[in-house]
Amino acid sequence: MLKKWIIRILTVAALAVFLYSVGNLLSIRLWYRAGEKLYSDASENYTQSAPAPTPESIQSTETPVSEPLAEDEPERAPIVVDFQELQELNGDIFAWIYCEDSVINYPVAHCDNNDFYLDYGYDRKPSGTGTIFSDAGNRPGVQDSNIIIYGHHMQNKTMFASLKNWFEQDYYDAHPVMWLLTPEQDYRIDLYSVRSTPATSDTYTIFYEPDEQFEDYILRAKAESGFTSDVEPDPQLHHVLLSTCAYSYYNERTVIHGQLVPVASAGGLPIPAETLSPDVND
Repeated sequence: MLKKWIIRILTVAALAVFLYSVGNLLSIRLWYRAGEKLYSDASENYTQSAPAPTPESIQSTETPVSEPLAEDEPERAPIVVDFQELQELNGDIFAWIYCEDSVINYPVAHCDNNDFYLDYGYDRKPSGTGTIFSDAGNRPGVQDSNIIIYGHHMQNKTMFASLKNWFEQDYYDAHPVMWLLTPEQDYRIDLYSVRSTPATSDTYTIFYEPDEQFEDYILRAKAESGFTSDVEPDPQLHHVLLSTCAYSYYNERTVIHGQLVPVASAGGLPIPAETLSPDVND
């Protein structure tokens, strides 16, 4: 009799553990789906492919620092972002990061701490995916020599989980650039390094102005890269450090370095010639 009761208790316990595990898996799946929908809706509501250039738009811009796509067409970002509507929803949003043929297509926020956007979406509502955000130690916008930008490594391969793909040379060759769009100026991100580093390393040093230490910093990043690139890091340009969690050892991070090359658009739209920034006119 006692044996039967023990078997029953163990059966009930096993069933409870099973149901609890199934419930957790369903909860996680719903959690991921909610995050995917949040940012899929963001892309649908606030971005679109950049319109084809017209003769008028070509004449209204000058050749930027970067090499143009065609002899008479200055380079522009491939998508357009409605920053007016986006910033009415959340004034912390200062940029949009995009990489063609990848999942990276997200708004970028900045606030006075590095905790809030770990657990809140770009709409400032609780979210398991969080938001792509720049380090609180950086000044808002694109002002500093290097801007540290964080994103979760989601198990469904969204947010910044795909940064690890750049350890493969073939993947880098197919995705050598990303884009950082802002209301004031768009930038092509020329990628020149991917590395694994501890979360406590000096890789996370912020440089506000170009100096000899910053030049050493970017050259070391290039030398330690997991892919080979022809990009020569220029300390006079702004740079980004994209960071996400990795799991080969405790507190590991995957980081990608890129330099920001101004192009002839803001938010993806052409910049009128009379308002082009000095960087673009040079």
